[in-house]
Amino acid sequence: MVSMKPQINLRLPHNLKKAAERYAKTHRYKNLQELATDAIREKVMEKNYDESFTPKEIELIDRLIDTTIKKGALISEKEFRKALK
Repeated sequence: MVSMKPQINLRLPHNLKKAAERYAKTHRYKNLQELATDAIREKVMEKNYDESFTPKEIELIDRLIDTTIKKGALISEKEFRKALK
């Protein structure tokens, strides 16, 4: 027997939908459903992230990640940790 996941419908303002589509594409989500699932999981289930960042710091981090992805300069977590030492 196949277990079906519950489905929800979500209505978004046009500008939020467009911004979410850009974010999903930039951060390599397969689709908006995957982004929404990840965002809900983060807010509801995972409280391991540091909430002390200011909105400006978060914006800078996001820009750094976006630039790194666009330049194809991603490295493994192991290489990243080594570089931080």
